[in-house]
Amino acid sequence: MENLIETLVAKAKKAQAVIADWDQERVDEMVAAVGWQAYISAEECARLAFEETQMGTYEDKLVKHQKKTLGTLRDLHGLKTTGLIEEDVEKGLLKYAKPVGVIGALTPVTNASATLPANALAALKTRNAIIFAPHPRAKKTCLLNVEKMRKALAQVGAPLDLLQCIEEPTVELSQALMSAVDLVVATGGGGMVKAAYSSGKPAYGVGAGNSVCIVDETADLDKAAYKIFQSKTFDLATSCSTENSVVIFEEIFDTFIQKLQDVGGYLCEGEERDKLQKTMWPDGVHLNKDIVAQPAKKITGLAGIDLPDGKSFLMVYGKAIGPEDPFSAEKLSVVMTLWKCRDFEEAIKYVQDITAFNGTGHSCGLHTTSEERIRLLGEKAPVSRIMINQPQCYGNSGNYDNGMPFTLTLGCGTWGNNITTENIHWKHFLNITWVSKPIPPVIPDENVIFGAHWEKYGKE
Repeated sequence: MENLIETLVAKAKKAQAVIADWDQERVDEMVAAVGWQAYISAEECARLAFEETQMGTYEDKLVKHQKKTLGTLRDLHGLKTTGLIEEDVEKGLLKYAKPVGVIGALTPVTNASATLPANALAALKTRNAIIFAPHPRAKKTCLLNVEKMRKALAQVGAPLDLLQCIEEPTVELSQALMSAVDLVVATGGGGMVKAAYSSGKPAYGVGAGNSVCIVDETADLDKAAYKIFQSKTFDLATSCSTENSVVIFEEIFDTFIQKLQDVGGYLCEGEERDKLQKTMWPDGVHLNKDIVAQPAKKITGLAGIDLPDGKSFLMVYGKAIGPEDPFSAEKLSVVMTLWKCRDFEEAIKYVQDITAFNGTGHSCGLHTTSEERIRLLGEKAPVSRIMINQPQCYGNSGNYDNGMPFTLTLGCGTWGNNITTENIHWKHFLNITWVSKPIPPVIPDENVIFGAHWEKYGKE
């Protein structure tokens, strides 16, 4: 085991040393070549990801792979990531970009294909090598992606070992990799992220998702319902960003429930809710893996519920926040929990309480036309990203109609035991050297700094 990881890392270090001093033009040529190959391989990679993982849908995995590849390339295009990248003459500062070295990237079964080009392109743009450790149920997809991208490296004369993967992954190999590289990027479950933080190496991890979406009385209800449907059903909710709870103002509650039903929602009440809960959490605690990212028809079939034709996602009313009602937690499925609120203050409280139970720091959403409420939620919600009038699973990780950086690794800040609240992208794969020149002294003015204090309290 150790010999395998030592070999992979040694090859990666040798390859990375070759490109460490490449200029921007040559780096960009490499990134464009790899990006194009990843983009045109999307159909083959997405098909294999669906067949291998048996999660989500091929069509949505294809869209995700294409969009994350092209969107990442959009973000990288024209960026200066070599040599002098910033100069502040007034402060006498020069900033030089340097690679971090060899990156170890743990990739999830839920996004088995699209995660690879997103991470690989950012790593190459910053002159790093990257070694992927896939989930065992997605190892073929990982290898295919790497082989396709290595083909592009060969085309431009770049070392092939800039991109590698563990072909027969195990927990032990992933742990060994994390201990051997210069930087770890862990996208996946809590256990994986915890292991990354315990590896002894710098690590970017993610937190649990359990997005809460608010719909207020000022929202365009038809558009809001459709966007929630889009997000909830995209790739059958493999995304940690998909809406798990929807908090609805009481004056529009019944109307909006009907609109959700009109776009494909099916409300499970009474005995059906009980059956669904027992199927999703057979032991009352752990989510049943057989329902993760599966069609609504399969979930209801397992639960013994007769699902009418035309229904693509399931809804239940929330009863309580906490372990006594597992529907208040992340569900990784096309199942959504509905909550009624009296006003915006209570809506914010739902966001705070639900994410405190599960998903703190990740994300929430708001459908509204009120700028005041947008800003108030921004102040009060303990999350790293808030999507306004957008499908959560499209928007959080970057979309063509918002300014979020494209990624599939979402930091959740200290709320989620992560080091950053940002979308993990190219800038997190750089070391920066600061060069400081002497400047005319900037002497602090005591009157400016202490004046207000002196005026109010005196100098004693």
